[in-house]
Amino acid sequence: MNNKNIIGIYDDQDVLLNALDELMENGVKIKDVYSPIPLHGVFEKLHLKTRLPYATFIYGAIGTITVFMFLYWTSVVSYPLKFGGKPLNTLSFIIIMFVLTIFVGTFFTFLTYFIREKMYPGKQVELPIPETTNDKFAVIIQRDVTMTEDDVKKVNSLLQKTGAVEIKETE
Repeated sequence: MNNKNIIGIYDDQDVLLNALDELMENGVKIKDVYSPIPLHGVFEKLHLKTRLPYATFIYGAIGTITVFMFLYWTSVVSYPLKFGGKPLNTLSFIIIMFVLTIFVGTFFTFLTYFIREKMYPGKQVELPIPETTNDKFAVIIQRDVTMTEDDVKKVNSLLQKTGAVEIKETE
């Protein structure tokens, strides 16, 4: 399996975003982008989609139903409380359901993210470009087995043209 990569390192986020457009227009397949800060628009530029919001919605819905069933069971079935002659006090449930829906959705979304990204305690850190934790931005292009030396030179010149301050090849 070929794990060779071409890495272009940039100083400015705007230059990187413009470089992504230029690289995509020229048909270069971008493997990953590293940044010290969140960059808005990278997902759209790379045509990446995430299903994490759908998981959050499902977790929130399950949390709401579970909390409602628990509140109903505790106040109506297990220990009936009578408020004003009525056995059900659903208005007081709303705040508790709202808060616990947010908690359950957030907690399980974090858990899903950490499991999906294999971020567990004691895992060794893999930083292909350590400078990206401070002030640099990087784009990683996977070097396929079908890439010729002319293609590699074209990608390198394209990275240079788009403002890369450093270009590396790694394995």
